[in-house]
Amino acid sequence: MNLLLFVFNSIMLGVGLAMDAFCVSMTNGLHEPHMSHKRMLGIAGTYAGFQFLMPLIGWICVSTIASYFKAFSRMIPWIALGLLCYIGGKMLYDGIAEKETDEENGRLTIRELMIQGIATSIDALSVGFTIASYSLPGALCASLIIGLVTLVICLAGIVLGRKFGLMLADRANILGGLILIGIGIEIFLTGIF
Repeated sequence: MNLLLFVFNSIMLGVGLAMDAFCVSMTNGLHEPHMSHKRMLGIAGTYAGFQFLMPLIGWICVSTIASYFKAFSRMIPWIALGLLCYIGGKMLYDGIAEKETDEENGRLTIRELMIQGIATSIDALSVGFTIASYSLPGALCASLIIGLVTLVICLAGIVLGRKFGLMLADRANILGGLILIGIGIEIFLTGIF
């Protein structure tokens, strides 16, 4: 495969896969408008890490246990819907109940970040089928490019969310919860149909 075409295809895969993570990143920035740069990098890095790992896991599955992976791939939309609706529902509830939260309680927890990372990258498992013909070094390079593209896109999403979060601070939880539930429904409908 031509190196330029390989890099271009990997970047385009990264852009496509990162769109859900971008939206969730915007929601996190909206929810926490005073987020530090270190925290922004940690959140975007988590999504990038999951987007790097999932295609590799998919590649391994296709290379070794393809029949089991095909059965699991039908569950991916259901898993993403459940995870994102759980987190979005919690944010929506907190926003409607107008709970008084201090800065620390209003922040995204590690557990929630991991759930978001899995939910937004689980569809990247199916990229294992796309890169199944690659050698291990090729699959690693493609996954690395996907992860780097995701990192950049998610950082941009957090920055955008922070800007809007300052304007909509009193309704950020409600808007963020609705966005996450919407993303979960979109992943579900796309995966089912």
